Amino acid sequence: MRLVLTADTHVPKRARDLPDPLWAPIEAADVVVHAGDWVDAALLDAMTARSRRLVGVYGNNDGPVLRARLPEVARVDLDGLCVAVVHETGPRTGREKRCAARFPDVDVLVFGHSHIPWDTEAPGGLRLLNPGSPTDRRSQPHATYLTAEVHGGSLTEVRLHALPRP
Repeated sequence: MRLVLTADTHVPKRARDLPDPLWAPIEAADVVVHAGDWVDAALLDAMTARSRRLVGVYGNNDGPVLRARLPEVARVDLDGLCVAVVHETGPRTGREKRCAARFPDVDVLVFGHSHIPWDTEAPGGLRLLNPGSPTDRRSQPHATYLTAEVHGGSLTEVRLHALPRP
């Protein structure tokens, strides 16, 4: 099962659309995960239309329309892998311990908010992934997203992708 993970797209405030090099992986993925801060429901509609399966949550920059359509936390079983998605996890200090306590029954937690790619493991085995942002790199050298694969309940082939500058 092929995954694309993204967050903090901020369309149309930070970009008019997702970068072209991200649309092909979205269309090819079995599951697309978006960890919030869409900003406009038009992107949710476009990603829903162009992906096989979309799992998303709302973020702090998402208004009432998106909050009515998306949960604050999503939980899905992907081929035996328990995945949770949330926008904010709080400060980076203590994140692993805090998230492991909040999501004790989860294998992977996908989150956003910081625009900073993150890939760590909490005590007890919870994997924390933040794909960064494909449209607003902030202090990062590149805009980014993640891909991964799920095989028999295990997450494999996690890869950070840097997008070319517009």
